[in-house]
Amino acid sequence: MTYDLIIRGGTVVDGTGAPARTADVAVIDGVIAEVGRVDGTASRTVDADGITVTPGFVDVHTHFDGQATWDPHLTPSCWHGVTTAIMGNCGIGFAPVRPDRHDWLVDLMEGVEDIPGSALSEGITWEWESFGAYLEALERMPRALDVGAQIPHAAVRGYVMGDRAHDTATSMDLEAMSGIVAEGLRAGALGMSFGRTAGHRSASGEPVPGTYSEENELAALMGVMADVGSGVLQVVPAGVGGAIGGDQRHSIDAEIEWITRLGKQYRIPLTFLAMVNEQDPHDWRQWFAAVHQANAGGAAIRPQVASRAFGMLMGHQSRMNPFRHRPTYRPLMELPLAQRVQRLRDPEIRARILAEPPDPSPQLTADQLNEHTFKRLYPLGEALDYEPSREDSIAAIAERQRRDPWEVTYDVLLGAGDANFCCCRYSTTPATTTTICTT
Repeated sequence: MTYDLIIRGGTVVDGTGAPARTADVAVIDGVIAEVGRVDGTASRTVDADGITVTPGFVDVHTHFDGQATWDPHLTPSCWHGVTTAIMGNCGIGFAPVRPDRHDWLVDLMEGVEDIPGSALSEGITWEWESFGAYLEALERMPRALDVGAQIPHAAVRGYVMGDRAHDTATSMDLEAMSGIVAEGLRAGALGMSFGRTAGHRSASGEPVPGTYSEENELAALMGVMADVGSGVLQVVPAGVGGAIGGDQRHSIDAEIEWITRLGKQYRIPLTFLAMVNEQDPHDWRQWFAAVHQANAGGAAIRPQVASRAFGMLMGHQSRMNPFRHRPTYRPLMELPLAQRVQRLRDPEIRARILAEPPDPSPQLTADQLNEHTFKRLYPLGEALDYEPSREDSIAAIAERQRRDPWEVTYDVLLGAGDANFCCCRYSTTPATTTTICTT
């Protein structure tokens, strides 16, 4: 038999959970026709000896909403086997949008995901207003990867409520939002996303609109999805990863309660982000038990769990910086990077910043370090190590050098000594990790 493509002798990992095996993969008209020992010829043959052969990965949680409008390759995801990227997660995205709210949505994305607002402002051409027009703009661009988009709750709120986007929605607001969601789903949206964690804030420091939406609003939008009969709801629950700054207005347990109850009521496919926190690394057991019970009653809920702990970049080029809470550092943040680094190398500035206590803040953020987090803070050199040992942590370095860990962190972020690029805060629990980067 003649094939278009045969990939010979690769280590096939097929995604079913079966053990890896050596096999050939044959393709006709872009479809896998045979896996195993393939006889025959092909227009093209690839020798995959020593190479892993897998299906393309579907990345269900990305924030390519802006980049997808100008980058057909969606780098760096295309370098790592991703062939489909799903965006519009966490309730944030760039449609629907009114012409005077472009900067507002950029501010949201920059704050939540630390994507430079300047890149988004320069790269996005804003060829749309409605969500359907956004999908059409995506469709017009030839691309190497498939993309799918969800309707972001914050953008819908901003479109309908304008400057009242953080207020309680009125009945008229709910009617308008419901119409937008229904229209977007019929236009081809993969679903909708809610962002509910207090840890997500705009670059201006405001909560993401919808963070504190009342249940009647959530239920109304879930009801629209059920009526239309399509779409998956993605939720980032309040309290995920642990309480932020003691904010108990919505806890993860309360979130799981409405997720399972409304999920059972509306029976729409629903996925929520499940993260382990160090205070109670076994919380997930009770969440999953509630999900199993709801699914047995007709719900279709799937917790969304990362395959490895995730990181958060911090440093002088990042919105996240452990020294931005010091009074002397704050004015330096407005300087160009080279000038800021030069000032930070001044011994007097260094001594003053290290002597200052962080400003008290009602909103605890991930870059506010303490004696416990230094144990999960690691320098990231030129050769990245995703599984560093405890001896490599800032806490261990400080102990060996008999120095204060804040001093070590300060010097690492300036590229002093042997650690000259980044440091990373890395959680040992299965689903939480943080990373920080320097100059």
